[in-house]
Order: sequence, then C-alpha cells, then structure tokens
Amino acid sequence: MLDFIYYPVSAILWFWHEIFGFVLDPASGFAWALSVIFLVFTLRALLYKPFVHQVRSMKKMQEFAPLVRDLQNKHGDDRQKLAEEMQKLQSEQGFNPLSGCLPMLVQIPVFIGLFHVLNGFKPGAQSNFIFNAEDVRSFVAADLFGAKLSNHISQSPEVLAGFGTDRSSMLLVAVPLMIAAAIATHFTARHSMQRQSPEAANSPQAAMTGKLMLWIFPMFAIIGGPFLPLAILIYWLANNFWTLGQQRVVYRKIDREEAASAEQAGAPAVVDSAVVEAPSESSEAQAAEAGKDQPGDVPGVIEDRSRDTDQPGESR
Repeated sequence: MLDFIYYPVSAILWFWHEIFGFVLDPASGFAWALSVIFLVFTLRALLYKPFVHQVRSMKKMQEFAPLVRDLQNKHGDDRQKLAEEMQKLQSEQGFNPLSGCLPMLVQIPVFIGLFHVLNGFKPGAQSNFIFNAEDVRSFVAADLFGAKLSNHISQSPEVLAGFGTDRSSMLLVAVPLMIAAAIATHFTARHSMQRQSPEAANSPQAAMTGKLMLWIFPMFAIIGGPFLPLAILIYWLANNFWTLGQQRVVYRKIDREEAASAEQAGAPAVVDSAVVEAPSESSEAQAAEAGKDQPGDVPGVIEDRSRDTDQPGESR
C-alpha cells in the first residue's frame, strides 16, 4: 500500500550501506548501524524546509493567540460568527493554523516507512524491498558488541541463542541506547518549550502538554525499548539528536532574522529613496550666516531704525 514510500527509504539505506560497507566490512554491525543513522539524517535533511515552515507557523500562531482568545470570549456562544471572525483574522494576518500541521503530517508516512523497512529484516526472508536475501542475512547477523541489530531484549533466551547472542549482550547495548534516547527526547522537548510565549506557557493546557512532552514521552523509550529491535533504538536516538540540533540551528536563524528586521525598523525614514535627516549644526550655522544680510540692507552700514516708530505729535 505504501510501497511508494518503502522503496525510496530502503534505497537510501542500501546506498549508505554500500558506502560504509566499502569502508568497513559489509557484514559489520558498525556499517549497518551507521547506515541506519545516516538514513535518518538523510530523511530529516529532506524534511528541513517543512520543519522551518512548521516553526514559523507555530510562532505566528503564538503571536496572535491573544486575539484568538478575545474572539472566543466575545463570540463563544455563536460558533458561526466565531468561525467567520477567525477566518477574517487569518486572512488579515496571513496565517493558517493548518499550515503548521501539514509538515508534521508529511513526516508521519515517511517514518512509518522507515520503521517498516527496518522491521522487514527477518531471518529467512528472501528480500526486503530492494535488498536481496544476502543483504537480509547480513543485516540479521550484524551485531554491536555481541548484540544483534534485529533482536530485542524481551525475546526468550532460546530465540536469542538461535541468533548467536544472549540477554546480557543485548542489555549491555540496548539499555544505554534507551537511556540516551529518553534524555535526548527530554531535552528536545525542553528546548522547544523554551520558545513559547509567556502567555502560552502559563495556560493550563500548555502546562499539561509540557508535562507530557518533558516526562511521559521520554518514558516511552524506557518502557517500549525492550520490545523494539536494536536498529529501531538506534533510529530513535539518531532522530532525537538530529531534532535537537536542527531546532538550535533553526531557532538561531529565526532570531537573527527578527533582530535584522528590528534594526531595519529603527533606521531613518526614507522618502522617495532619500533619507530624511535632522538639520545638523553646520547647516544651522550656514543658515544663520546667510540670514545676516537681508534684501534691502547695505552691507557694512548700520541702519538707524529709530525713526521707524512715530512718536505721538511728531511727523516725519
């Protein structure tokens, strides 16, 4: 059904494995682990622009949140009037709440495809999309410090022994990955929440969402980690580290743009492409010097103006 996603994802994984397999041993667990990591990096790089658009849309929605609340308080009983006023506000301010959700919706099928391809490496499988049987056997046999990439902690000792590993080896590699993924998820959420406006951060709904993002979501890596193949844990960790780094880059870029806009807003006014400046001291001195001699005055002669005013009873 989603083959148009699965095949490109598997092709990217195959590409990176060819590169790292050339440098390292193609059957090496490190070659496959690096292939999974760079598969995540490649997909996230392709989704960079949608992520930037999502951040901008969410920021704009926070700026106009007070206006939205005013409309809700004013027209809360009239849903039709509220919808009309909301559409009017969105058209006037040039933002759409759905535009911030679209990039996130685009990412969902991509990462579903990523999970599906990684889970497709099963023992005895003759193929996994563009991977042939030899590639599948290579992935299934790949290990990191004795832990197999295709196995998970919760499997029985008999199953793990059939793959040439044991629970101790799996715990030794999987538990640090789970803890690192949970920590990365926590700090990614914390960094994102620091960008909220004070009004948005103080709302009860934001407080509840913040608790979920900071503490509940990271626990998924700890609770669900024992049931996930080692390759999926590597994906989870790489994805969170990429998200954390990408957030820092994008937020700094937006901050610089806002600072540049603020500087431009404080620049001298421009009228017909000419900068209007305040009169300088030199120009005032020149005007005063020019005003010393007025039309009708004789240069160098002091005019007697005592007769300009007629006294009572006097005539000229």
